[in-house]
Amino acid sequence: MNMKTAAIVAALGLGLGLTACETATPYQPLEHGTAISGGFTDQRLDADHFRVSFQGNTLTSRATVESYLLYRAAELTTSQGFDWFETIDRHTDRDRHTYLDPDPFYGPGYAFGYFRPSWRYYGGGFGWRSWGPFWGDPFWGDTAEVETVQKFEATAEIAMHHGPKPEGDPKAFDARAVIANLGPKIERPHH
Repeated sequence: MNMKTAAIVAALGLGLGLTACETATPYQPLEHGTAISGGFTDQRLDADHFRVSFQGNTLTSRATVESYLLYRAAELTTSQGFDWFETIDRHTDRDRHTYLDPDPFYGPGYAFGYFRPSWRYYGGGFGWRSWGPFWGDPFWGDTAEVETVQKFEATAEIAMHHGPKPEGDPKAFDARAVIANLGPKIERPHH
């Protein structure tokens, strides 16, 4: 195996290894320093009102973020001794960034910010050549990739109530029914 083939195989192996470590945000409290970014927060506004939110990472779909928000609202409702909740105000924000990534190995999230490595290599028939993220790529030519990433955050202000949920109100949710229906689909962190 020549040097170029070995470098490509090593790069692909590293890329697949890093991709295997990436995972969507599980259902977890939002805390800094966790292995996987994102999670839920809640804030008591008064005796029966809370503001609840769920932030997903770039691998978490909008549907998952919104489901986890409703699940957290239902969990909070039952833990406070209430039966159902209504969403007073609810919205989902999308954070979308598009960037030019001239280097498939050291993208914008590289640990040293704008510093990225460069090196020299011997190209058969071409002699010694330099490679760096801003002046070309020895394996795939001088093309750069354009990548778009997006993250979702859902937020709701909820009011909690006792007794049976009113029928026909699209903003009213039976907390125990939400937990029963969404519970089997909730992915929790693997420790």
